[in-house]
Amino acid sequence: MRTRPLPLLALATVGALALAGCTAGADDAGDSATPVEGGTLTYATGDAEPTCLDPHVGGNYPQALISTQYAESLVSKDADGEIVPWLAESWTEASDGLSWTFTLKPDVTFTDGTPFDAAAVAANVAHVQDPSTLSSTGYLALAKVTGVEAVDDLTARIDLSTPDSALLESLTQPWLAMESPEALQRPQEVNCESPVGTGPFVVDSWTKQEQVELSRNDDYSSPPADADHTGPAHLESVVWRFIPDSAARYAALQAGQVDVIDNAQPDTLVAAEKDDAISEIDAPRPGASNRLELNSGKAPFDDERVREAFITGVDVDDAIDSLFFGTAERSYSALSSVEPLAYSDPSLFEVDADAAGDLLDEAGWTGRDSEGYRTKDGTRLSLTFPVSTNQSIPAEQSLFEQIQAGAKSLGFEVVLQPLDLSSWYGALATDDYDLVSAPYTKVGPDVLRILFDTSGITPAPSGYFANHAQLSDPALDDLLTRASQTSDADERADLYQQAQQIVLESRTVLPLYDQQNHYLVRSSVTGVRALPPVQAVTLYDASVTG
Repeated sequence: MRTRPLPLLALATVGALALAGCTAGADDAGDSATPVEGGTLTYATGDAEPTCLDPHVGGNYPQALISTQYAESLVSKDADGEIVPWLAESWTEASDGLSWTFTLKPDVTFTDGTPFDAAAVAANVAHVQDPSTLSSTGYLALAKVTGVEAVDDLTARIDLSTPDSALLESLTQPWLAMESPEALQRPQEVNCESPVGTGPFVVDSWTKQEQVELSRNDDYSSPPADADHTGPAHLESVVWRFIPDSAARYAALQAGQVDVIDNAQPDTLVAAEKDDAISEIDAPRPGASNRLELNSGKAPFDDERVREAFITGVDVDDAIDSLFFGTAERSYSALSSVEPLAYSDPSLFEVDADAAGDLLDEAGWTGRDSEGYRTKDGTRLSLTFPVSTNQSIPAEQSLFEQIQAGAKSLGFEVVLQPLDLSSWYGALATDDYDLVSAPYTKVGPDVLRILFDTSGITPAPSGYFANHAQLSDPALDDLLTRASQTSDADERADLYQQAQQIVLESRTVLPLYDQQNHYLVRSSVTGVRALPPVQAVTLYDASVTG
């Protein structure tokens, strides 16, 4: 949800099919060698450069990627999806579900020397919830939190307005990581330049449009429970470079100028499969699938017949196959395939162009203008589709062009508007869209509440709203509310399945594939892994062996 301080949307991530011979597990790459102490690792990202390194501000995926190196969460998830200790050693839920009490690790300090304690937890929650912080992802995740009580130095109680079955999942996310309360008191622009966490690395400098330099925290003592070692990081330093061009990024990896890259493109993944000096980490992000959302809040998609015509009339399967070279598998779900409670219904997305045409006729779009587009009362059937060039990889942008061509044969004009991230957010904020692809990463099925509950049409303090389909259905809201409150696993699963059925049957969502999230790592590097909560890479266990 997002680098103008907006949510993570950032999102974009990964194809579900692994490339044989090249693909390491979603957790690590090159772990067989003995770690080497010292050295510098250079990481090259193709995601948009954050406008703020503090993940509380806004909350997008580029922030998650880099902040994972210096800021830590109360809890984490392991490869099996279990919540595991991080800055909190243990936790208990009150019998009424209205509070959670966390016992914190002792003797942990932020890198400015400030103690990590219950008061720090309270300060961080307050910072995320403060409207002036302009948080989106973290703010939405903490919607039910009414405050934090410091029971004693190492005991923090988080109080809730109603039970929250997703609270632990939410607290694993980088956008709710802990930062020094002393540092948070600085002006926001200062904290954005040099946030202070408890993590294995420290932000030394940020040269805009070039790189961020990180150095090892020699006093580090608080890795998550599933880390491969304890104590300080093996690496002495990290250089985090911004290389937006995918070809240049891969060429730098091949030449040994960088050690790890993200946002690897489909053709690059195919090439890397043949290179023994490079391995892949295939790490699909949790939360929502990559999907097109149809704005049901205004014409023409306020008419369900028009929405159904678009969704069933345009064939996206062949385009996904040809453009992604088998690195992305078609999705029929609103949720990522890595979400255990994801529900799919391929039957809702069977292509039938003739039936789609009949639906448009029924809806009154019976005329045709000189360019072949359908018309109604002299108005062309035109759709505005802003595209974030920072979040949509080139293959995805080509997919949108093929969707545009397929829609034209039905009589839809799709106007693609390539925009930088700030302008893209602006188009959403002013309701200047009919179609949008807006990736959203959140741990667990509670992402459905953020994306499709009626309340999601109301903007967060940052100005961002997540319900781009502008879906407003009281029955759906009720299901999502009950699912968010129940602690019964079977009931929760049933409620979320019912909710997903409503979302898919509303014809406001056209699922495409999991968010693409591929990392390529040189064989001279060991210990790189994708941290399970949101699959952001962590360099804590990494070392450079040659």
